Amino acid sequence: MEPYENFISPLFVQVCTGQDTVHVQPQVINAVFVFVQLFARLEARRCLKDIEPRLFPKDGGPNHGEVVELFGPEGTGKTEVLYHLLSRCILPVAAGGLEVDVVFVDTDYSLDMLRLVSILDNKLNPGTLGTLHSCLSRLLVVHCSSSSQLLLTLHFLETTLSSRPGLALLLIDSVSAFYWLDRSEGGASVAKQEEKLSKCSELLGRLLRDYRITMFATCHAIRRSHAEPSSSSSSSSNADRPFLCRSWQRLVTHRLIFSRREDSTNIEFWFCVFRVVSYTLFPSIFSFVILFSDMFFRTL
Repeated sequence: MEPYENFISPLFVQVCTGQDTVHVQPQVINAVFVFVQLFARLEARRCLKDIEPRLFPKDGGPNHGEVVELFGPEGTGKTEVLYHLLSRCILPVAAGGLEVDVVFVDTDYSLDMLRLVSILDNKLNPGTLGTLHSCLSRLLVVHCSSSSQLLLTLHFLETTLSSRPGLALLLIDSVSAFYWLDRSEGGASVAKQEEKLSKCSELLGRLLRDYRITMFATCHAIRRSHAEPSSSSSSSSNADRPFLCRSWQRLVTHRLIFSRREDSTNIEFWFCVFRVVSYTLFPSIFSFVILFSDMFFRTL
């Protein structure tokens, strides 16, 4: 597209304000048009309050700029839930999806594309290979191996956000991947240990606010807890208490606490959905048992 000043003649524009005439340089007009275009793209970014009605009540999902933390020990279904949220977003509207772009930041190097494709394929009509390719074209995958790399990735992500108005969801699996590495590099200073994640959190806060995207991130519990969660606030045991830096805790608006219960016949994955207010967990919105099969999950 040609610059806007190419269409403006002569070398300035006369803007009448009452009885006065103001001479405005074409470069200023061009900058205003660019700003208006950017603002329109941000306003058009889709809200994801209906991202998963089985997890959140009607219109009770995360709004623009909000963060959902999926917290629990390994093997409790956090990444699996991300796969289903991801598939819901990149599927076309005709297949029950939201048809928005997604960025998946894989810090654990655990993204299973075959698993994701199987979920998508199960929700699409047979013989729709072109539709499957179209779904995957809405997904951008980034791998990070350190907090410094994550911070650099987030800086470059701003360019992607400004150029892709269809991008509405950011997934991070997991935000706690470098916790022990950062602690080791930080020595005895807590501030040094938390410095990198704090910078990432502050940058994330600005991106969420400026570009109005929604974020889901997994966080591994330090200690394993198999206790079945209850609907009361007492379900947040010491093992479920947030341990990441305060900058991250300030971002989190919803918290899903996962646990796992096994017996001789089956495995059940439990989680509660909480609304976070001033670093504390509000009474749970819902408690669920989720059962995973090869192709889908359902809540009881």
